[in-house]
Amino acid sequence: MSQSASYPTTLRELLASGADESPAITAPSLPPLTYGALRELVAGSISALNGAGIGRNDRVAIVLPNGPEMASAFIAVASGATAAPLNPAYKADEFEFYMSDLNAKALVVEAGSTSPAVAVAEKLGVRIVTLNPDPQAGAGAFTLEMQNGGDCQPGPAAPDDVALILHTSGTTSRPKIVPLSQRNVSVSAGNIAQSLELSANDRGLNIMPLFHIHGLMAGLLAPWSRGGSIFCTPGFNALRFFSWMEECAATWYTAVPTMHQAILTRAGGNKEIIAKYPLRFIRSSSSSLPPQVITELEATFGAPVIEAYGMTEASHQMASNPLRGERKPGAVGLAAGPEIAIMDEDGNVLKNGETGEVVIRGENVTAGYEANPEANASAYTNGWFRTGDQGVLDRDNYLTLTGRLKEIINRGGEKISPREVDEVFMDHPAVRQVVVFGIKHDKLGEDVGAAVVLRDGHSADEKELRDYAGGRLASFKVPRKILFLDEIPLGATGKLQRIGLAAKLGLE
Repeated sequence: MSQSASYPTTLRELLASGADESPAITAPSLPPLTYGALRELVAGSISALNGAGIGRNDRVAIVLPNGPEMASAFIAVASGATAAPLNPAYKADEFEFYMSDLNAKALVVEAGSTSPAVAVAEKLGVRIVTLNPDPQAGAGAFTLEMQNGGDCQPGPAAPDDVALILHTSGTTSRPKIVPLSQRNVSVSAGNIAQSLELSANDRGLNIMPLFHIHGLMAGLLAPWSRGGSIFCTPGFNALRFFSWMEECAATWYTAVPTMHQAILTRAGGNKEIIAKYPLRFIRSSSSSLPPQVITELEATFGAPVIEAYGMTEASHQMASNPLRGERKPGAVGLAAGPEIAIMDEDGNVLKNGETGEVVIRGENVTAGYEANPEANASAYTNGWFRTGDQGVLDRDNYLTLTGRLKEIINRGGEKISPREVDEVFMDHPAVRQVVVFGIKHDKLGEDVGAAVVLRDGHSADEKELRDYAGGRLASFKVPRKILFLDEIPLGATGKLQRIGLAAKLGLE
C-alpha cells in the first residue's frame, strides 16, 4: 500500500504538522516544549552536529535515561544523522559490541553520566557529545557540547537516508543490524496515526522505553505526525501511572501486556482519575495480550483496547485491530500499513484459511539487513519480507498468529537471542555445554531458561552462573531457571534444539 503521496517521507516534514504554540513534549512537573521550540531545537542540533563533522547517515549512539530529553534527542539526531538508541542497562561488553558493530561516529550522553558507555566510547575512539538538559526552557530542551571539526554531509536528512538503526536479536551469534530510512519510519508513523485516528487534541502518556521500536514509533513519531502531545515519563512505574494520567489528562497510552496487567492491579484505587480523565483507547503491542486482560482493561477504563502486531524490520506496525469495527478475539487485526500475505516454504502465496509464514511488503519495511547477504537471501522472497512468524488470514483478512518460527525468546516484549546468552555462559570455566531456550511464563509470555552441562572436576550452582551472566548481560537476558544435566537432549540429526526443549525437560 503506497502512502508516500499522503504521508511525510522525512522526520523534518513529519514534525511540521504541529502548530507553533501547541505542546509537543510534556513531562512530570515541567513546562511543555512547544512544536515551534522543538523544531528550533532540532534545527540547532543538526547545525551543532554538522559543525562537529557529524551529518547525514553518520551513526550516533544515544544512551540516555527515559524521559523528555531522550525523546527530543532522538528526533534531533534522527532528523540530521542516524540515531542508534541503546539500552542504558547494557554492560560494558554489550556497549562495546553494539557501538563497534554500528561503527558509531559519536555517542550522546547526559552531562555527568556514569554509564560504562562513556569509557567504551573513549576506548573505541568514538567522539562524545554531552547533552545538558535545560528544563526551564521546556520539557526535553537541551544544549549540546562537543568538539568541532571534520567533514560530513550537512543539513536535514533526505527520504532515503537512514534515520534509525536498531539491532534485532537472532539465533545466529551476531544480532542483525536493521537500518530504517527516513521514509520507512515517517510512513510507519503515518500508518499508526491513521489506525488510531490520532489528532492534535490527543495527549499520549508514554511509559515505553525509548530504545525500542515500539516506544519510538507508537510512543513518539505517530502522535507527532498529527501534531499531538506526548507526556514523557522516566519509564514504566505502576505506582505512578495514575498520577501521571491525571497530570497530563491523557487520552491514550500504548504498552506491552505486562504493563497493562500491572496497571490493572492499581486501577481499583484510582477510579476517580479514570472517570475524570476518560481514555479514548488503549493500545497494546510487542507480544500477545491475553483475552481475559483485554476484557478487564475495557471494563475498567471504558475504552477499546487496540491490539497491534509489529516488528523492528517493519518500523513497528504491520497489523492492527480497528478502532471502529470488529475486533476479533485472538486476532492481531487487519493489515495496517504494509501488505500482508501468508507464504509456504517454496515462496507460494497461500489462500485465506491456509497456514504458513507471515510475509509483508510496503514502504515501512526495511530494504535489508546491513552487511548480511546471507540473512537477506533468506528473509526476502519475490519482494516479500519473511517475518519468521506463522499465521493465517481468515476470510475477512484478519490475521491470527499461530506460532513463532524463530527461536527468539520474547520476554514481555524484550527480544532475546539465545545464542548471545549461550556465548556468555560458555566463557565460564565450569561450563562445558549450554543451551538457552524459552520457557512459558503466565505474565511475560516467555522467560529465559538454560540447560547446563558442567566440566568434569568443576562445580557451579545456579546463583554463581546467574551472577556471572548478570555481570555481562542486561538483567532481562539472564536465565531465571538453570537446569544442570549430565547431557542435553539432542534432535534427530544430533543438533541441539531449543524449540520444545522446555517441554522435554519438564518445565512446561
